[in-house]
Amino acid sequence: MKAFNNPLVKGIVEVRERIRRRLVHKLVLVFTLIIVLLVGSLSVISYQMIQRESVGSSVASTSNNLLLVNRNLEAFLSGIEELSLPKIQYDQLINAVLTEQTEYSSRLYLEQYLKNLFFARKDLEAINMYIPSDRKYYSITREQYDTRVRAVYDDKVPDQAWYRRAMDSRENRLFQSFVAGGSDGGTGAEEREKENYGSAYDSFAKTSFMAYHRVLRSISTRQPQVVFSFYFNTKAADEIMKDIPFAEGEHLLLLGPDGTPFYTDNSAYYRGLRQGNLLERIPGTGSGQLTWREADSKYLVVYNVGEQYGWKLVKPIPYSMIYETANQTRNLSLGIGLILFMIGVVLVVIITNAITRPLKKLAFQMRRFSEGSFDAETEVKGRDEVAYLSRHFNMMVRRTNDLINERYKMKLTEKNAILKALEAEINPHFLYNALQAISTKALKNGMFDISDMVEALALTLRYCISGRDIVTAREELEHVERYLTLQKARFGSRLEVEVRWAEELLELNLPKLSLQSLVENSIKHGLERVRDHVRITIEASANEEEALISVTDNGPGMTGDRLNQVLQSLETDWEERDGGSIGLKNLNTRLKLLFGEASELAIESGVGQTKLTMRIPEGGSGYVQSADY
Repeated sequence: MKAFNNPLVKGIVEVRERIRRRLVHKLVLVFTLIIVLLVGSLSVISYQMIQRESVGSSVASTSNNLLLVNRNLEAFLSGIEELSLPKIQYDQLINAVLTEQTEYSSRLYLEQYLKNLFFARKDLEAINMYIPSDRKYYSITREQYDTRVRAVYDDKVPDQAWYRRAMDSRENRLFQSFVAGGSDGGTGAEEREKENYGSAYDSFAKTSFMAYHRVLRSISTRQPQVVFSFYFNTKAADEIMKDIPFAEGEHLLLLGPDGTPFYTDNSAYYRGLRQGNLLERIPGTGSGQLTWREADSKYLVVYNVGEQYGWKLVKPIPYSMIYETANQTRNLSLGIGLILFMIGVVLVVIITNAITRPLKKLAFQMRRFSEGSFDAETEVKGRDEVAYLSRHFNMMVRRTNDLINERYKMKLTEKNAILKALEAEINPHFLYNALQAISTKALKNGMFDISDMVEALALTLRYCISGRDIVTAREELEHVERYLTLQKARFGSRLEVEVRWAEELLELNLPKLSLQSLVENSIKHGLERVRDHVRITIEASANEEEALISVTDNGPGMTGDRLNQVLQSLETDWEERDGGSIGLKNLNTRLKLLFGEASELAIESGVGQTKLTMRIPEGGSGYVQSADY
């Protein structure tokens, strides 16, 4: 009881009762739910599809872009590798290094060699050539406007971390990164080390993004003879990375094979990746994508690993940016869906009221009728189910009035109907009896030919009005014989008939009047069109699968165009038949209705001959009679 005192509960119950009482409310509710489901489903499906397409498109485009940039990077690194190796000048270079303290020409050779290397590329910030045995290095940099090569003594170079790693390298080379905290995974130890020793050897780190150190050793002793250090300015990195599209919120990392960052747009973000162990999940070869979460942000991480040097390009893209188009489309879809929903609800209310208005009128008239008003007829509009109900309700009202007010007229109408039915049944029998009387009178007066014709006509009439669809071949042949008796009286000796019918086929089932239709066609299109004698041959044959009944005449035959026209008329629907060949079309249709699609009427015609053949499968034995013989 307390629950019903709640206004909200009472309102819900009242709304539910109103919906249950009125059909229009039910229809509005159902259609509204359908609209909501359709709009909601389409919005969700389209949003998910656009999300998937956005992720796939972003992965594909970014992967292709990183692949192309990584190939350019590989070419850049290969160029550095080639620049650092003296190749055919190796012996001259080593000899100059060993004798540079005693021979002035060797120092000039080394200075010229450095100049040639320096001016070979535009992205070099400086080149240092360190000679471990002398603890000094030659240096050339762009800060020197006269491009002279300086010779500097420095005992602290071997103590630096990059030098030790270069000496320990199997490849006798080292790529040094100058990204803050990148040399040792984020501790900044190398930077502190440089400050402690105070070496000016790599003072170009502030204006360079990378240094490449190449150790040249003695072939015989494997002792280091000289160390080349190439410092590349930040323009080189910008030139490599310029082809990668970069949007706000995205990040880009260039990592060495060991994970050392050589380029990053945000050092703090790189440290977050290292702390989250994301970089450890990136394999050493190939390309692909990963999903990574940082705080409340979710990133799609696309990477590509170089085939030759194993450098990694890593581009984290926020999913929020990828889904931005999908979110805009979703919001647009929701807005359009809301507008369509409002329009749909208005249309549903209008349409349901229009649909149920005739039902309301019909319900009102039915209530009047139940109260005793037998003139309660409702208005009928349209041809739908409501109009059907209204029409039949009006018929019920009128019939009720007829039953109440004119019951005796109903009985009289029934009697008249019975009499008319009896009269329709008596008329054919009356005509048959009249023909029999005429035949009897002709016999009494000696008019035997007239008597035979009248009797043949009477038997033909009786045969035609029998209620059977299927007859035996014996009965059909007898009927055709009577029919030919009448035709011979008309054409005389011009009509010749030959029957070739085996005794075992006399019980074959045939459609009634089928054989007559074939004979009649031969007379109409053969005998009536010529003045010569015409022979009509009726024959029957059978095999295990079908029976063949044919009628052949030696009349004028049909032309090819006429034959095609007749054959096409047999293939058309019965409702589309034209004025010609109705009898043959009728026979072909009856064959298929009675014996199935395997049966047919075949026509062959040429000059001087026409042959019509009925094909009856299984000799007509598959037919189940619907009436007794």
